[in-house]
Amino acid sequence: MIKIIIPVRCFTCNKPVGHLWEDYKKRTTAGEDAGNVMDQLGLKRYCCRQLFLGHVDLLKEVSAFKP
Repeated sequence: MIKIIIPVRCFTCNKPVGHLWEDYKKRTTAGEDAGNVMDQLGLKRYCCRQLFLGHVDLLKEVSAFKP
């Protein structure tokens, strides 16, 4: 499994968020609403929520250019 890079802490408020990514990804791919999942994980601020909603997994594309 290829691991993606999610920030350990929120860039704006410095809250630790990196440990929540795996649970968020599992639950949203299972069909749960992303907003409800973030509420239950304790991501209330919009700065923390944008890290999860705005994240794009490009590691597979970037790793194709690895020497």
